[in-house]
Amino acid sequence: MATRQALEGLSCADMAFRTEHIPAIQACSSLKLKAVYSRSQKSAAALVAPLEDKVDVYYDSPEDSGHSVDDLLKRDDIDAVIVAVPIPAQPALIKKAFAAGKHVLSEKPIAKDIATAKDLLESYKASSSKGYWAVGENLRFWYSVNKAAEILKGLDAELVTFRTNVNIFVDENDKFYQTSWRATPEYQGGFLLDGGVHFVAVTRYLLAALNQKPTGVSALTTLVQPMLAPVDTLHALWKVSNGRQGFFNVSFGVEFQSGFEFEIVTSKGSVLVRMTEVITTTKDDAGEKKPSTTEVPMSMGVKEEVAAFAESLEKGKLDPRLSPEEAIADLQILEAMLKSDGNIVSLV
Repeated sequence: MATRQALEGLSCADMAFRTEHIPAIQACSSLKLKAVYSRSQKSAAALVAPLEDKVDVYYDSPEDSGHSVDDLLKRDDIDAVIVAVPIPAQPALIKKAFAAGKHVLSEKPIAKDIATAKDLLESYKASSSKGYWAVGENLRFWYSVNKAAEILKGLDAELVTFRTNVNIFVDENDKFYQTSWRATPEYQGGFLLDGGVHFVAVTRYLLAALNQKPTGVSALTTLVQPMLAPVDTLHALWKVSNGRQGFFNVSFGVEFQSGFEFEIVTSKGSVLVRMTEVITTTKDDAGEKKPSTTEVPMSMGVKEEVAAFAESLEKGKLDPRLSPEEAIADLQILEAMLKSDGNIVSLV
């Protein structure tokens, strides 16, 4: 099995990158972490300091030639890069990696808006790169989500309705708020874009298990916590292929409300998805409803996402859960909900 080399582009302000991405690379036998790029030498050095193996650092410094991201991308011993930086900074780095002929795994959301995402896809298709471009969506790799999709396919049933209900309260002490690019976002939706795109991805993935896809949305948004501007709460109605409807509700600004559930209701039963369990309710031969709970381990999905990327390179075929087209479809729905203002927005 050929060894793939990996670059990790990180913002050290968000420790999730340190705690998730680097261990994911280390856990993958076909990847070896060779270099880290960050905007400052200090942040890059801090990321590699705990590592046992030597990892080169690259950073933005006009006075220190030979250590820029362009120099890194010229290296023949690096085949693949992982770009995990603030949303506004991603496109330029992704395009540089395309131009250098590298395989790319970029993080979600794919871009700040559909126009930028489509421009990236066109740039990729127009480039001479023979590399793969994957867009990470770690929730599509959650054990509970994939188990639920498996159960839904096995039901061989028709979709009746569905609901997504996610409430995650973010205050000034939240680690995800402690980054300047999230505290003062330069992109639509704020946390609803950065976090909400995950929940769109899960909902789409579960609906696809029943061969359904969203065809239209109507949504209202509001701002409950001023520090989470422009908006932090979204309530939406989705219409899908077979004409049925379901609810998609996400908030980062409501303190005294909790919930993290995805429920798909079919003609033969329901499947309720939580972080570490899947509850399936069907009828027995006597017509009585019988719930059955499947417990699954908790994983943020990043390790599985990176492993799937590595396997895609080995097999020469991209895992469909990582395709840019899937990421664009997620973003299209999120953007449509943010712009809806109560009107029905058709999805092409």
